[in-house]
Amino acid sequence: MADDLPRFPGQEELEKELSEYLSKKYGYRIKVISPMMMPQAKEAPESTQKSSGGSNRIQFNMKPEELESYLNQYAIKQNDAKAVLATKICTHYNRIKYQQRRERHGNEAFVGRIKNNILLIGPTGVGKTYLIKLIAQKLGVPFVKGDATKFSETGYVGGDVEDLVRELLVDAEDDIELAQCGIIYIDEIDKIASSQHLLGPDVSRTGVQRALLKPMEETEVDIKVAHDPISQLQALEQFRKTGKREKKAVNTRDVLFIMSGAFNGLAAIVKNRMQKQGIGFGAQLQSKGDDYKFLAHVKAEDLIAYGFESEFIGRLPVIAVLEPLEVEDLRQILENPNNPVILGKKEDFRSYGIDIRFEEEALRVIAERAYEEKTGARGLVSVLERVLLPYEKKLPSSLVQYVVITKEVVLNPEEELRRLLEKPDDPERLSRYQSIMEAEKRGIREQVLKREKHYVENYPLVFSPERVELVVEHHVRTGLPVEGIFDEVILLYNQVKVFESDFYDKFRFQIHFDDEAVDAIIAKSLERDTNATAVCLEVSRDFDYGFKLISDRTGQTRFELPWKAVLHPEVYIDELIRENYRQFPPDLSKVKKE
Repeated sequence: MADDLPRFPGQEELEKELSEYLSKKYGYRIKVISPMMMPQAKEAPESTQKSSGGSNRIQFNMKPEELESYLNQYAIKQNDAKAVLATKICTHYNRIKYQQRRERHGNEAFVGRIKNNILLIGPTGVGKTYLIKLIAQKLGVPFVKGDATKFSETGYVGGDVEDLVRELLVDAEDDIELAQCGIIYIDEIDKIASSQHLLGPDVSRTGVQRALLKPMEETEVDIKVAHDPISQLQALEQFRKTGKREKKAVNTRDVLFIMSGAFNGLAAIVKNRMQKQGIGFGAQLQSKGDDYKFLAHVKAEDLIAYGFESEFIGRLPVIAVLEPLEVEDLRQILENPNNPVILGKKEDFRSYGIDIRFEEEALRVIAERAYEEKTGARGLVSVLERVLLPYEKKLPSSLVQYVVITKEVVLNPEEELRRLLEKPDDPERLSRYQSIMEAEKRGIREQVLKREKHYVENYPLVFSPERVELVVEHHVRTGLPVEGIFDEVILLYNQVKVFESDFYDKFRFQIHFDDEAVDAIIAKSLERDTNATAVCLEVSRDFDYGFKLISDRTGQTRFELPWKAVLHPEVYIDELIRENYRQFPPDLSKVKKE
């Protein structure tokens, strides 16, 4: 008889069915995730047991062009480097998923697999670290950044290098499987190239290179080390409870290593090789500043001549070269709505309740001054700090609520600050401020419409011209990411739908906020930084009483609520009752008899 009973669904099936049901009832993109762990039929021996967490939670299905498109939203220039990074990193993680499927069917990984470790070459401030951080954030994988210059001779035995692997585990919140799919990024790797002016071997630098060899390929890194008292106490507690010594290690087979550096002098090595080979490429470039163009032709032999061990370079099969940033590139960085330089300064002033806006001409002058510093995008931060530091000091103690950074402010910050404090309500300044706001809104609208297909697929219930305008307004006002605001809007939309259902359960009246009313609720919620439920409770405070008066006379139990019910709820309910009494006047004969 037991065999005739329907099979009880597993955890994943339950989660899927509940998600589909709630999505249909309350809106789009509701997902149920349960922390419950289903019992295993038989526990595998410790030596052969496979963990089912971590890496399996990386639902990686991104294609190279999708990741490249994402990078293009944030990073200016570097098209070749972005294409290389997007392609090889997508391939790396898709191959992990593919290999996991093979292993589930009993197929072991083939011997000699080469990992797509990457070497980035480019001057300071061109976005090397920024690109890798963007990718790690987008993929949701653990990320650790190290500095090769901090590796000392202890790196000869692998101590410092293995610490980076352990830091991955910390970033993965002690999930070993997740840590084993992380990214380790080591900057200034060119500083561990052995000196070409020494007669003997440079043990300190070559030692660090050799210490990196095994982790870059595959090795087991013990997460408990003798010099870490916390890990030793944890091991003692585990031994006290179980009577067994538990060895935990992170395998680096799927850890992606990305190295970067400025590599000053490497272009000259490449140029010299190419001229010796009679290619003639060098004759076309006379300026020393154009030497970086030779880096596009860099080979392993050039890096070995630079001072790297051949075994080390062999573990970095992918090379991407980033170009220096020109004045126009720096200006485009400042004008990019996603750039962290301007967004950071806006946040600094917004924390004091002050809105700061930049005119295009001011951004151009800032870019020109930053270019003179020869530090890439970092120069933008330096110039901005020099210009805005007096404003950041004085304005929080004033009544000024907005600031317009003009060309004059960049050229004479102290003088323009004095004028601002003397005449904070200058009509001309207000007009320029409003003009900048409108221009920013137009730019954000254009960006959203360029990705209309993406938003329609992911936010079908909330993607409308009116709600796009809500998102644009909120983005310009707060600086929050557009994608995050869309996520918040759909959450608020779902809260409205849940409130409608709860209102019926409590009062037995069916209410439905029309689109304009829903937009008004969302707008209030965004403006007050509160949830839609709180707004609905506020506006509906007298609805049940008014609806009962109407229902007792007419039997009506369903009410369509317009925008006025949200913006002026008392006026709306009074007018609704009066209109109902006008259409259905009381029976005076019955009143007299009574």
